This record gives sequence, C-alpha cells and structure tokens, in this order.
Amino acid sequence: MKSYILLVRCILVVCALLLAGCKPQQEVTTLRLAHSLDQEHVVHKAMVLMGERLFEYSSGTMQLQIYSGGQLGNERELIELLQIGSLAMTKVSASSVESFVPKMRVFSVPYIFNDNAHLWRVLNGEVGHQLLRELRGVRLYGLGYYDAGSRSFYTTNTEIHTPSDLRGKKFRVLASQTAVRMVEAMGGAATPIDWGELYTALQQGVVDGAENNPPSFYLSRHYELSKYYTLDEHTSVPDVLILSHLVWQGLTVQQQQWLSQAAEDSIRYQREAWQLSSDEALAAVEAAGVRVIYPDKQPFRDAVAPFHQSLEQTDIGPLLERIAQAADTAEVNHD
Repeated sequence: MKSYILLVRCILVVCALLLAGCKPQQEVTTLRLAHSLDQEHVVHKAMVLMGERLFEYSSGTMQLQIYSGGQLGNERELIELLQIGSLAMTKVSASSVESFVPKMRVFSVPYIFNDNAHLWRVLNGEVGHQLLRELRGVRLYGLGYYDAGSRSFYTTNTEIHTPSDLRGKKFRVLASQTAVRMVEAMGGAATPIDWGELYTALQQGVVDGAENNPPSFYLSRHYELSKYYTLDEHTSVPDVLILSHLVWQGLTVQQQQWLSQAAEDSIRYQREAWQLSSDEALAAVEAAGVRVIYPDKQPFRDAVAPFHQSLEQTDIGPLLERIAQAADTAEVNHD
C-alpha cells in the first residue's frame, strides 16, 4: 500500500513539473529608443539608468533597447519615426520639435532665463507641462525634460568677445528658424547642419563655428578643430524625452506607470549629473588647448533686444511673459 501511495505521489509530481514546463514564458515588451549622442554623454547614461529601472519596476517584463550616435537617423527623422509608431522613444533638442509644435521655439529665444533655477521653475511648472501636452496633438507624448545646459559659441579661427565678432562668420545652428534669427540678430550667418555632419563641416571650412553646451563640444571632439570657446550662454534649450503616442496608447496603465517612474528617475539622475559633466568637459577642452573666453554678456543681450520685441505680439509672446514672471516665484511642481 505504501508503495502504491509513493507511486501515485511520484506521478503527481512528474505531472506538475510537465504542466509547469508547458506554461508560456512571460512576454517581454521591448521599447526601442534612439538618440544622436555619444555613449559617454551623461544623457545616454541617464537613458541606460532608465532602462535598468524600467526592467526592475516591471519585474523583467519591459526593457529598453537603446540606439546611440544617430544610428537610426537625425533628430527630425527620429521624431517622424515616433509619429508612425516605428520607434518608441527618443531624446531631441526642444529646437528640433519647433516644426512640429511651433510654441517650442520659445526655448530658442536668447537670454530668457536668469539662471538655472529660473529655467527649472519654468520646465517643472505650468509652461513646461503645457508644452509637453501640446505634443499629443502631433502623435507624440512628452515624458519630461533633460538638462542641456547653456549653448555658447565656438570657432575655428576667431575669438568671439562681442557680437560684432560674429559679423561675416558662418555658424552651424540647429534646424530652428528661431536659432537662425538669433545668430543673425548678432550679426552672424546661420547655417543649419545635421549634428553628425558638423565635424566635417568645421574641418572643411563650410562653417567658421557652431554653438553648443560644454559636454557636447567635448564629446563630439569639435575642440580638435575649434580652439576658441566663448561662454556667452545665449540660450538654455532643454532636451525633450518623448514617446510615440501610438506606442504609449498600446501600453497598459500599469506599464505606463512603470515607464513614467523610470523616466522620472532618469531625469532626476541626469539633472544632478549634468553640472559635474559640464565642469569636466570644460576642464578637458582647456587641457587640450582650447581658449575658454568669459565675455561680458550685456552686449549680447542688447544685440537681441529688438528680436525679443518682435516676438511680443506673436503666439509665444504670452509664454515669454509667463517665463519672465517665473523669475522670482517659488518653484511649483505639477503632476
């Protein structure tokens, strides 16, 4: 009898194991994310952290597949891939979103922020959230902003101390009409060129210089060709972390929560790491022989004052006014 009971138990155990083996494996949702930056860039590292947190929060059922260095296209092309759902996520400059959401051009207006605290009051406040919501009208979903510091001019053979030093010089800018007008207001000639093509353009003299933040200037190795970096800090254009609205709608509510939390963690990490990355980049380019110039910013502000006035009666006029009002208000976070 005991032998019979033992046999039955063995059969039951074997059956249980067989049934367990027949269960389908847990499905993993993979989101493809692409951007144009180097893998050493703090933004890429923040995205890697986002992928790790997403995997953790979802207990391994969601993951990010990251394509860096412009493998899947330039910023405009990546946005278009999001719109048709062929790509899940990207990080682009707010300037690159202007042709899709025109009000985003407000960030390309020079000297609208007093300091970094002012910038983040705006990004974390109602203006920043309003602009993210407007992305939904063009089949995109805004997850938040990354810090991209301040953009400054660098040149191959001319020191820039005042706006008059830009005259007769060609500068690469983002594909943004506002950025073009900003350079022209200072007396220079603006030429939109894809980021991946800029090194060659500098090398061949297609442009005399460009403008960007310290980490991008360093990691792009543009300092090898451009030996003058003028920290005029004319604009503080944030990066925008965006998702395909089609992909977002295809996620469950729980998956959306996991992704939002992972993105929030990534944004917090990137913001804290940005200043250190910027300081290290400046030190590195100086060590490589770049002359870093700290100009009086007031002549640059004066040069673009007419440009500011020309925007007062446009659709971004009210946004500029609200940004100015946020200069001295306490920071408010919105859900």
